[in-house]
Amino acid sequence: MSIAKFHLREPKNEPYLSYAPGTPEREALQAELKRLKSQTIEIPAIIGGKEFKTGNTYDVVCPHNHGHVLAKAHLCGEKEVAMAIDASKKAQKDWADLPWEERAAVFNKAADLIAGRYRNLMNASTMLGQSKTAQQAEIEAAGELCDFFRFNSWYYQRLIEDQPYSPDGMWNRVEYRPLEGFVFGVSPFNFTAIAGNIPGAPALCGNVVLWKPSPTAFYSNYFLMTILQEAGLPDGVINFLPGMGADVGDPALASPDLSGLHFTGSAGTFHHLWKTIGNNIETYKTYPRIVGETGGKDFIFAHESADPVVIATAAIRAAYEYQGQKCSAASRMYVPQSLWSDT
Repeated sequence: MSIAKFHLREPKNEPYLSYAPGTPEREALQAELKRLKSQTIEIPAIIGGKEFKTGNTYDVVCPHNHGHVLAKAHLCGEKEVAMAIDASKKAQKDWADLPWEERAAVFNKAADLIAGRYRNLMNASTMLGQSKTAQQAEIEAAGELCDFFRFNSWYYQRLIEDQPYSPDGMWNRVEYRPLEGFVFGVSPFNFTAIAGNIPGAPALCGNVVLWKPSPTAFYSNYFLMTILQEAGLPDGVINFLPGMGADVGDPALASPDLSGLHFTGSAGTFHHLWKTIGNNIETYKTYPRIVGETGGKDFIFAHESADPVVIATAAIRAAYEYQGQKCSAASRMYVPQSLWSDT
């Protein structure tokens, strides 16, 4: 038994690389893009640390070039969901009993791998599979994903250190424990970083997760899952289930062991999931916790001292970059009357 108090220092945001012409990172990224485009891989389910190929495959293509098949993903269904639930149950106690710093070490190691050895892989797979530019991929598939894993660990440390007031003669204490069943994680197509955070955040807190990635993000998400395994994630803690919505979602939500939903995606899908959980509420062993993020209404607030040309450029990029397919896309703008004619 180790008797020590461990402390994570406050992390810093992962620095972004420029990929400007002539830079070594640009050359390395171009080489990785060429390597990935030269092959068609198979994407299996990963359940209990083992790969499973169902034979029911789905072509993963470049959204900007539908004729280019990047991978063939083996789709999961009710059978694979049941296997994943069993695997999560087997992993649950040991993972929950692991000291928090050991769990945090896995995700900090994953962040280091993404920032270094696998930076080009994460960026290139996001560019090809989700049609992002080098800058867009660098900001989130490398930078923000590293930040999620590092800052989540640091904030979790702060959370468990926060204890209630104790008057004289009393010692009030709070222990944070994971949920008693599994968390169903449903991640979106548009941000690789969020795809990592959907299963990563609950797993860091000691939970076991069934992760259903978006079909249009299978490619980068599969590579991310393999990086988590390399970082030391124990078998069965996160189970990677590529599949279509209802094929994975219906049996997962029907399980009495469902204890949580962690979701990012459309409002319509979230409404459906929430309603389904409500309709099944009497079948669950515990009340499932529901955490969801849907579309937002991001805004631009222009100060009267701002440069109209800069505002116009920023507004167009904010609204239409990546075809506006992100919750942070600007959809409203507040401009002072003194600038309106110039903008």
